[in-house]
Amino acid sequence: MRYNQYDPINILLADDDLDDFTFFNNALSQISIRTNVMVVKDGEQLMHHLSDNSHKLPDVLFLDINMPRKNGFECLAEMKLNIELAKLPVIIMSTSVEPEVVSRLYNDGAKYFIRKPAEFSQFKEIIYQTLLLIRKGSVLQPNISGFVLTAPPTIVT
Repeated sequence: MRYNQYDPINILLADDDLDDFTFFNNALSQISIRTNVMVVKDGEQLMHHLSDNSHKLPDVLFLDINMPRKNGFECLAEMKLNIELAKLPVIIMSTSVEPEVVSRLYNDGAKYFIRKPAEFSQFKEIIYQTLLLIRKGSVLQPNISGFVLTAPPTIVT
């Protein structure tokens, strides 16, 4: 599905870390794409929210791997068993980029994997680029080489 460039992108963020939420929200406030954000703080809350709202899913889910009660792996696996939830683009965010974890998430059907950079400017850029991909409405998962999204390095002059 393609989105009108003026319509906000509806985002569901599943992350239990307040600092990560603040970082994410600050990045959204500084990019030119309009968004609406809903936040859930653990995997159980995420799955309840999705099942209660399966008739009106967000445009994209940004999912942290390490959450209480139900982790990102469990949530992703549960979502892929539901015909409606399986259509939801899931963007995994993590500070780690272990090859076996990336491979597992790819095989489990995540749309993209974002390695969280430490630099805010890089994080803002990668969120912007990811939302542009979502706005294009591509429904196919990229090949594994295009699965991990990283921001360009910051050039210090």
